[in-house]
Amino acid sequence: MLSKTIPGTNIEYGGNEDAFSVLKPMIEITGGLSLGQICRITGLQASTIQNWVKRKFVPRPERKKYFERHLSRVLLISALRDCMNIEDIGELMHLINGDTDDESDDIVSEEDLYDYFCKAVSRLDEQCLSETSIEATISSLLDKVEEINYDRLLKALKVMVYAYISGRCLEQIAINLDSLRGGRK
Repeated sequence: MLSKTIPGTNIEYGGNEDAFSVLKPMIEITGGLSLGQICRITGLQASTIQNWVKRKFVPRPERKKYFERHLSRVLLISALRDCMNIEDIGELMHLINGDTDDESDDIVSEEDLYDYFCKAVSRLDEQCLSETSIEATISSLLDKVEEINYDRLLKALKVMVYAYISGRCLEQIAINLDSLRGGRK
């Protein structure tokens, strides 16, 4: 498995269940998450999340509460930002689900999109990261998606998975470089 935490969070994850099903009870119990709670889950600064809302990458909170749609967007952006710039992530999200404040143009719910992404990442074997295996893994998740939207969603998820994998690789580069630097002291 490529990550020991739920992508975009600091919460440990075994990869055996839908990632969002681990998070959803938190939203239900609290009647929506506060900005501070989102920050604790993700490790992000409040100003970062507020900036994403201001720039319309994340829908506005409802009465200062964040729900499934909000959290899914924040987690996807958080998971992808190590390797993609925020404008590209915003464009990618727009290509999948259009306007953040309008659910009627969504190809798939934000929560399902996040779960597809998490499942694809957790199912990929680190030894076998080929174009074919990535596409096959994602394709196996999209059986309920309308054919008209299938190619767009497949391509978008491939971008997301590659960005996430690249981000994890960058983390390993930094860890190994730090270790190497420590070895010279």
